[in-house]
Amino acid sequence: MSSAPSPGFRRLAGATVAATFFLIVLGGLVRVSDSGLGCGPAGSGLAGWPLCRGDVIPTLELQTVIEYAHRATASAVAVLMLALALWARRAHRSQRGLARATLVASGLVIAQGLLGALTVELNLDALLVALHLGLAMLLLALVIYVWRASRPDVIGAPPAGGGALLRRLATASAATILLTIVAGGYMAGTEHNGRSDEATTAGAHYACGTDFPLCNGSLLPFGQTTLADVHLTHRALMYLASALVVALAVVALRRRPDRAVVRSALGALALLIAQVLVGAANVWVPTESEPLILVHLTLATLLWAQLIELRLRLSPVPSPPPPAQPAERREALVA
Repeated sequence: MSSAPSPGFRRLAGATVAATFFLIVLGGLVRVSDSGLGCGPAGSGLAGWPLCRGDVIPTLELQTVIEYAHRATASAVAVLMLALALWARRAHRSQRGLARATLVASGLVIAQGLLGALTVELNLDALLVALHLGLAMLLLALVIYVWRASRPDVIGAPPAGGGALLRRLATASAATILLTIVAGGYMAGTEHNGRSDEATTAGAHYACGTDFPLCNGSLLPFGQTTLADVHLTHRALMYLASALVVALAVVALRRRPDRAVVRSALGALALLIAQVLVGAANVWVPTESEPLILVHLTLATLLWAQLIELRLRLSPVPSPPPPAQPAERREALVA
């Protein structure tokens, strides 16, 4: 058993990271193209999932194709994740963190599929939409960890310095960004996109009008309406996340524990600035812009991935124990 996974395992882990990222962005395309119910209306049962309009291969209507492509990509991610888990169990069981991460990620893929089916069955319920997005982000974090833990230059190497403050800021930044993304997913779930009752669904997107950073003339006027509170929760979390990421970049620049850490922190700050500007543009534009919404999700996913990668740099990946010698194995069997 080798001390580090093979290049093939690392390539498979990298492909799984890329496929998971693409799956999240494709999920955003499903949302902005009103394709969430492209395989059948809510309450379709098995005809709507796992089948699509009652068929294994559906007709080539645009919304159906987009939803079906999302499901096909999810199936590909599931196959990749299962292959990683089996490979890790057979060849790299001594790397317990890596092996466990592949098992947990495989479980998350299954949970995601079932949650996706429930989301469609229950007419794209806002809470389920948010949970679906949150689980996707956790899955991305796990496969990033698996990819990093498979690199020979990382296994057994000391973590980057910077002290407890930098680690805490990185953890808090990532956690708050995740909450911001989930809150944004819930806000998106209140919109009419793809729902059978879209004519009666207003949504929280313009609950603050076209005001940013203010909301109807005030900074955070909670209590006006339920939809405004949904919108403001997303904004409040974004303000907190922004403060944490700025603090993270400042501490990284002052302590300079490692060039890669400083680059990652500054990269996260740049992504945050771009994300805030795109989010503001989504509000300032008087009608919903599908490309802007999709870019907003893509930048959020990149920012989350950047913060996860940075946090992982600040923690060690332990070396697996050396393989037991023949004499040691005999003694273990006797004992």
